[in-house]
Amino acid sequence: MKSYLEIKVPISFDDYWFRELRNLLDGVDIRWQRGYYHITMAFLDFAPDGVNLVPGLNSILDEAMAPTITFDSLDAFASGYHRQVIHLTTTDAPDDFLALVEDVRRYFNSKGCKMQSDFKLHVTLGRVQDPRMNVRKLKEIIGQVDMPSFTMELDEVEYRIFRGKTLGLWKLMD
Repeated sequence: MKSYLEIKVPISFDDYWFRELRNLLDGVDIRWQRGYYHITMAFLDFAPDGVNLVPGLNSILDEAMAPTITFDSLDAFASGYHRQVIHLTTTDAPDDFLALVEDVRRYFNSKGCKMQSDFKLHVTLGRVQDPRMNVRKLKEIIGQVDMPSFTMELDEVEYRIFRGKTLGLWKLMD
């Protein structure tokens, strides 16, 4: 079963910098993320049948503090054939958040789960489908956006089946 653990990021599709980004990329085939923004802490390509991961996540997340992250950068990376991901990120990831991510990923590994992708702190904003675009061109355009720096406390974590139901929800401590 494929599943993932995410921490929600309460940004808005209507934020002025996000509108500016979309306007600069008008005419480019992009599937914009709408109304559901998060950082994937771990994507499980495989979890063993019959293993309930929620109790162990309870142990880790029930005592975890909500991280405060300052988002200050827009960027892009390649993700497969003719596809790039436009994302929001930070230039200074908090050590406590990175430690929490590592704890969760170590737990999943200990239970026999398989994760092909390493952790990359990013909030997906859009997936570029346009074969005329590449990462270099995207970065040039993205660099024109008047990106403000803003800080958020992130306190909602959700464990979900990929394209399916929620298996667990947590509210991290302030």
